[in-house]
Amino acid sequence: MSAIPNPSSNRSASASGTVNFSRFPSLQGRAVFVTGGGSGIGAAIVSAFSEQGARVAFVDVAREASEALVQQIADAGHERPWWRVCDVRDVAALQATIAEASSELGDFSALVNNVASDDRHSLESVTPAYYDERMAINERPAFFAIQAVVPGMKRLGAGAVINLGSTGWQGKGTGYPCYAIAKSSVNGLTRGLAKTLGQDRIRINTVSPGWVMTERQIKLWLDAEGEKEIARNQCLPDKLQPHDIARMVLFLASDDGAMCTAQEFKVDAGWV
Repeated sequence: MSAIPNPSSNRSASASGTVNFSRFPSLQGRAVFVTGGGSGIGAAIVSAFSEQGARVAFVDVAREASEALVQQIADAGHERPWWRVCDVRDVAALQATIAEASSELGDFSALVNNVASDDRHSLESVTPAYYDERMAINERPAFFAIQAVVPGMKRLGAGAVINLGSTGWQGKGTGYPCYAIAKSSVNGLTRGLAKTLGQDRIRINTVSPGWVMTERQIKLWLDAEGEKEIARNQCLPDKLQPHDIARMVLFLASDDGAMCTAQEFKVDAGWV
């Protein structure tokens, strides 16, 4: 896992072959909380906020990857993120960790509900216990993380919640029905809270990634047939990278996205 991904690793975005990403001055010094921030898309989001000068806190269960990420960010000259091991299936532990982080960093201006697990399973194999466990990872934490950060956002007078959805279920992907159910509910969570939160200038949006080339995806699922599927379904030829998702998250968390709420933003190279 490359904790701070090279933005130009898979494409040339300009005549010079370099990628010139935006800076968001409004994110400087703001406190941000990310669930599942230790690897993959979450690590790219943590890194991107750190590079903007935000004060970042995150939770993850992967201790080694998380410690490596924090060290790489510090070695790059950015503020060391605050992080804790936390199993998000334990709602009390998640909310207590958010409270602990807030006591050190201040009220959170942005929350990124990223944590997820797309383990494969068949319809026939699912038991009630397994179903509940999938929801406990992929659905429930987002709601209770929002519940925990909203009082602080109200004190700040504004805030941004970014929920990570998925285009997999929208493209009728197979092999993960419980994951599809959980991820399809993200849009309901976003739209269902938008009016309530909006009264306090708290924005809430969904970012739905396509097939992002994380280390996990490459190791477990990307094969010759997968390469053909990408070429067949994407409108753009380049493979999606974690930093592509992070850039959209930054925009929605910044003041540049001040009038965006109740929306789903797909970053999928035109697949869905």
